[in-house]
Amino acid sequence: MTTRKARLTVTVDKALLEAANDSVAAGRASSLSGWVNLALAERAAKERRLLALAEAIASYERQFGAISAAELVAQEQRDRRDAIVVRDRPGKRQRRRAA
Repeated sequence: MTTRKARLTVTVDKALLEAANDSVAAGRASSLSGWVNLALAERAAKERRLLALAEAIASYERQFGAISAAELVAQEQRDRRDAIVVRDRPGKRQRRRAA
């Protein structure tokens, strides 16, 4: 990020302000401004990734046609079938994959 800063006045949820202040107090952030700056930078990066993903999907659909709801359901089923459990969740039985 650039070193030039701009003053900003915002209203935020109390719980978020408490989380930010807790982070500063615990040494995980240098200041409230730094915490907010990082949060905004992370959101901007997420927005760029989502835009790139939307552009990739649009390009795919222009080339191969629209992805149908049925195709999405079928892919989700394949993904669930082929998933490898990497941690145990209490109350859930793990499925063993055939070797």
